[in-house]
Amino acid sequence: MEKCLNILAFFAHPDDETILAGGTLALLASSGNEIHYLIATRGEGGETGEPPVCTIEELGEVREQELVCAVQALGGRSLTFLGYQDPRIGEGEELYAYTDNLVTLSGQVDATIRQFNIDAVLTHGSDGEYGHPAHVLSYQAARIAVEAYAKTGPDMPTPLLYTVQAIFNDHPRPRLANKSDPAHLVLDVSAALPQKIKAALCHRSQNALFVRRASEEAGRQLSVPEVIMPLESFHRAIPPTSAAPDDPLADRLRLWERTQVL
Repeated sequence: MEKCLNILAFFAHPDDETILAGGTLALLASSGNEIHYLIATRGEGGETGEPPVCTIEELGEVREQELVCAVQALGGRSLTFLGYQDPRIGEGEELYAYTDNLVTLSGQVDATIRQFNIDAVLTHGSDGEYGHPAHVLSYQAARIAVEAYAKTGPDMPTPLLYTVQAIFNDHPRPRLANKSDPAHLVLDVSAALPQKIKAALCHRSQNALFVRRASEEAGRQLSVPEVIMPLESFHRAIPPTSAAPDDPLADRLRLWERTQVL
């Protein structure tokens, strides 16, 4: 019988976990693996909804509870907030990182890896998906934390590092794909689409944001279930590989693989 994996899902904001990898996280959880969620901010700098579900001052607390709901829907084992303040969106929709102290942040990721004896980390891609500085920062911190294990010798196994929204030829939303991260695995998460949709609906304050661009492109108002993607893609960053990855997490993910991409 395969050993249960301890997996860390590290993301910058509430809802990143669902939109970027919710189906995969739900499938892994339902297969007996333990998913521990580590979220840097409470998303205080985001939208309040259309119509608003709360005031700006209440948004952090509201989004924290929305994430609790989503993690339950995805079958998560634990949820930890790092407590960073999410900056408000700037003029011209400029986005910002939530800290400039990469040493402290990577140390917090490292501490969580040790706390839960993590086998694999899932996090943002190296391009921050659509270039979000907070996403790039989270990737960098996760990479530094995981790389530190490789320097400690064989007594401390190095966790795997996988990143989300890896690029592949027919990616349905290339705007969200990390162009620097070629997909090693493209998964059909249709079996977990009900859980992914349920988790997305938990994020009520962000539901209007989820459908806005897709509705504009479609020329009609879409619902949240209509914009939730059944495909999720991953790049193995550590250890690096140019071939199909061969590791305990990849073995599990191949249960839902849509196609061999490398």
